Amino acid sequence: MLAKVLSFGLLGIETYPIEIEVDVSQGLPAVTLVGLADTAIRESKERVKSAIKNSGFTWPAERITVSLAPSDIKKEGACLDLAIALGVLSATDQLNSERLDEYYILGELSLDGSLRPIRGALPISMSTAKSKSKNIILPYQNAKEAALVLETCVWPVKTLKETVEFINNPDTIPQFMANSETTLQNKEYSRLDFSEVKGQYLAKRAIEVAVSGGHNILMIGPPGGGKTMLAKRIPSIMPELSLEEMLEITKIHSVAGTLPVREGILNTRPFRNPHHGISNVALTGGGPIPEPGEISLAHHGVLFLDELPEFHRDCLESLRQPMEDRQIRISRIINSPLFPASFMLVAAMNPCPCGYFTDRRRACRCSPNKIASYIGKISGPLLDRIDIHIELPSIRYKELTEIKEGEPSKVIRQRVEKSRIRQRERFKLEGILYNAQMSPRLIKKYCILEDEAKELLKLAMTELGLSARAYDKILKVSRTIADLAESEAIQAGHISEAVQYRNLDRDFFL
Repeated sequence: MLAKVLSFGLLGIETYPIEIEVDVSQGLPAVTLVGLADTAIRESKERVKSAIKNSGFTWPAERITVSLAPSDIKKEGACLDLAIALGVLSATDQLNSERLDEYYILGELSLDGSLRPIRGALPISMSTAKSKSKNIILPYQNAKEAALVLETCVWPVKTLKETVEFINNPDTIPQFMANSETTLQNKEYSRLDFSEVKGQYLAKRAIEVAVSGGHNILMIGPPGGGKTMLAKRIPSIMPELSLEEMLEITKIHSVAGTLPVREGILNTRPFRNPHHGISNVALTGGGPIPEPGEISLAHHGVLFLDELPEFHRDCLESLRQPMEDRQIRISRIINSPLFPASFMLVAAMNPCPCGYFTDRRRACRCSPNKIASYIGKISGPLLDRIDIHIELPSIRYKELTEIKEGEPSKVIRQRVEKSRIRQRERFKLEGILYNAQMSPRLIKKYCILEDEAKELLKLAMTELGLSARAYDKILKVSRTIADLAESEAIQAGHISEAVQYRNLDRDFFL
C-alpha cells in the first residue's frame, strides 16, 4: 500500500517542501531510501523501526520503499524521522491516513519513540504560513519558536504514539499559541555594563560614536588595556531590537542549531567572538550543504575579532564583500543560498608582536621591520572598511582604584537611540538606516560643513598626511558626532574629534 506525507527541508536559511512517499509491498524484508538522502536520513530507517516497535505498533515484515521528492535536491538532517514513521504506519493501516495530508510533519525520533527538537522550526513555520495547509506537527520543544508566526497552526507532540493519537483524534492536543506582546515585553539587555570599565574615556566615547552611526571600529593597545572588556559591553548600548529583527536573528540561529530551545526567540543582540584560528568556511558560511557562518550569526549584532592580525589572511579578506553588501552568497553548482550579514565589526589588536610599542611604562622588544610586518597583515582594503581606529593606553593605578562608577550603559544607550532616530528620519527615502552606509553622493548631500570645519578638515588632510580614503570616513564619523550633539551642520569640533579616530591613516606606528 502507498502512503504520502508532507514535510519540509532546509536550503541555507530558506525551506522547500518535501513529499515523502512510502510503499509497503510483498518481498523480502528490507528498507530502501531514494531521493538524495544524506547519512543522517539513511540511518533513520533504524531509528524509525525501533521507535515504531517501542511505541506499541507493528513493523511490517515486507519490502519498504521510501522516496523523498524532489529527488534532485540533497536532503540532510534527522527531521524527517517522524514523517517517515507515520508514512509506514499509514501504509500498513495503523492510523487514519485521511487527515495526514492536512499537516506538515517534522521531528527526530529516539529509539523509544520520543521526539527530539529539530533545526529550522521558525523558517519552516514561515513557509507553512504561506502554503495551502497551515498546520504543522513538530516536537514540543520547538513549539514556542514555530508559534511566533501567527498565521501557522502549531500542534506540538512529545512522542510518536501521541502523534498517531492526534491524527486519529485531533481533539486530543490543543493548538499552541504564542503571545507576541509578551515576547516584546521580555526584551533583555546584556548583564555587562559600561559602568564597570575603569578609565578609557576616549575609547568609550569612540565606541558610542561607532554604535550610533553603525561604524566599524578597531581598538589598538597593549595587553590588559581593556579592549576585550569594552567590546563585550557594546551590545548593552545598542538600540532595542524590533520584532522583525528578532525574527531575522532567530531564523538564522534556528537553522544553525544555536537557538536556546527554552526561549524560542532571541531577543538580545548577538555577540560573536570567534577564535583567530577559525577557518574561512566557519567564518563566512558554507559546507557541502551551506550553513550560516559567524558573520551571519552576528547579524544585527557584533562580530568581535580579537588579535586581528593573527587571523588567516583569507579569512580577513573574505570579510570585505559582506561588510559592504551586508549579506553573503555561498555559490554552489546546484544552488547558491544567500545569508544576511549586517553586523558591526569590532576588532582589537596589539600595536606590535610583543604588544608594548605604545606603552610608556614597558619597553618594546620589536624592530621597526617586525612592527611594519605585523601591521601589514591587515590589508588596506580591509582597513578602508573600518571607520574608526582608536588607541587604548594602559590603565593607570589611580583609574583602577576609583570608587566612583562610570556612566551606565542605559544612559549611553538613550543617546545612541536618539541619534539613530535622527538618522532613520534623514535616510527614510534613501534606502539606508545609518551614517556608515552613506555613499559618496549621500555624503555630499548630508555632510554640510561650516566654514571653520572646512578649513580644519583641509588643514588635517595636508598637515597630517591623511589619505583620500580617510576623507570620506572622517565626514561619515563627523556626521554621527554631529547627530549625537543634535546639530544639523558639521562643526569644527566634530571634525576635530573625527580626525582623532584615524590613527592608522596618520602613520601612527612608523
